[in-house]
Amino acid sequence: MIKVLLVVAAIVDVALAALLIAVSGFMFGAGPEGMHAGPGFMAFYWAAVIACVAAPVVGFIFNRRGKTTAGLVVGWVPPAGALLALAIPPPY
Repeated sequence: MIKVLLVVAAIVDVALAALLIAVSGFMFGAGPEGMHAGPGFMAFYWAAVIACVAAPVVGFIFNRRGKTTAGLVVGWVPPAGALLALAIPPPY
């Protein structure tokens, strides 16, 4: 059951990373629909993409070493963070 939850977490994390990469043009693009975000936001954004890819790997490593709860928590942190980010109201 734990491995199934880790595999689902890996699928969700990779899908979230793909979504972040797909909408990065709207964040950093030079066109009229781009937000023209600064370099600080760009570093945070790409760190989030890397975290989405690395989280399932670290989760499987923890699971292999016998720390199944820590593996599940690490695997599900990026989707939980994305849901938390969606709960923040826009500033306008």
